[in-house]
Amino acid sequence: MNPSLRYIQGYPQHIIEPVTQLVESGNLVQWFEQRYPQHHNIKSEKALFDYAIAIKNRYMKKTAPLSKVVYDNKIHLINHALGLHTYVAKVHGGKIKTKNEIRIASIFKQAPEPLLRMLVVHELAHLKEKAHNKAFYQLCCHMQPDYHQLELDARLFMIYLETVKQK
Repeated sequence: MNPSLRYIQGYPQHIIEPVTQLVESGNLVQWFEQRYPQHHNIKSEKALFDYAIAIKNRYMKKTAPLSKVVYDNKIHLINHALGLHTYVAKVHGGKIKTKNEIRIASIFKQAPEPLLRMLVVHELAHLKEKAHNKAFYQLCCHMQPDYHQLELDARLFMIYLETVKQK
């Protein structure tokens, strides 16, 4: 198995087979660039924070506030993840202060906007649903109707990046 296909490990065979054919035929890069011809301009952490807050305010106004949304260049290497949501509670002067933070893998600075949006939606959903359960994915699909396709495409983006790097 091609090492870059590890990103779709666990998907059903009817999805893995066409991706394998695209990779082995050398057509994945062209396919991906036709599917997503443009990348987003959300490069700064302020722009990313504003982007996430706009989505949160549209779909999840009553959830806990976000204190930070950043690109993190360590996520992919350490956690084999694309994004992380952290919840920190600290006791300060007899009061509990909480912070919700979202970290997006830095490689998504160069991604197509729909893939970045899918990651932000995923991490925002963790504000309400901590586990990856049915309610979590229903919330993701409420905010992003084609969530599942974009989640797969984000994994294909990882394969795309590795393929481009090898050329």
